Amino acid sequence: SAIETFLVKKTFGDAGNRIVIEERIDGVEASFIALSDGNSVIPMATSQDHKRIYDCDKGPNTGGMGAYSPTPVIDEHLSQKIQKNIINKTLEGMKKEGISFKGFLYAGIMIKNDEPYVLEFNVRMGDPECQPIMMRMNSDLYEYLNASSEQTLSKLPPISWTSESAVCVILASKGYPEAYPKNEEITGLDLTKDRVFVFHAGTKKEDVKILTNGGRVLGVTALGDSLENAITNAYSAVNKISWPNKYCRKDIGKKGLSYR
Repeated sequence: SAIETFLVKKTFGDAGNRIVIEERIDGVEASFIALSDGNSVIPMATSQDHKRIYDCDKGPNTGGMGAYSPTPVIDEHLSQKIQKNIINKTLEGMKKEGISFKGFLYAGIMIKNDEPYVLEFNVRMGDPECQPIMMRMNSDLYEYLNASSEQTLSKLPPISWTSESAVCVILASKGYPEAYPKNEEITGLDLTKDRVFVFHAGTKKEDVKILTNGGRVLGVTALGDSLENAITNAYSAVNKISWPNKYCRKDIGKKGLSYR
């Protein structure tokens, strides 16, 4: 079915002319993001994305329908293993090829029997993982970005994080990740409370109105003194925001509760 989608139906155009067939790895997926200056690495807070469009991880993949941080899937022992065996070795390999990598390195990790396997690499922060991670960051982000550029990360202390949890729920246009309507007025943005931040993605402003302008429209992100409370706070804000074809998953963050 997947091969037919790529090579016969040409759903992805020329981008689907070549495919890679690799071993399937079952397990639990999580995100590990680190900041590098080419020599030193500082890990960001752990997080877990929800890629499928429907609840219970059903349906097609998306750019991400929500995320939470931190995730119990990656404990301190596993975090150190990922940094040592994956992140550090990747950067060492790039240095051998004459590449001094500065910036964020994002590893999509599959965890099976307490062993991490790399699914993908991106040279950016994850979206929507970035949103809950930033909500928990106590340190000055600019200071660390500047140190990454100047190759002085080793002079900085580890990043300080709040002990609170953060949850980001993506509000999308109904129909995404396929065809979806645009130009629908969004209401309720002024009703969100403290400890909630609404990140704009697929929106545009016309006069005083905020309209939908993409598949993933908003990232409603909330803090809580526990993961349960962060989930409650995020969905409380989600319920105040509306437009005719608003869609979101109803289970963002709940998989984090099941791992305990």
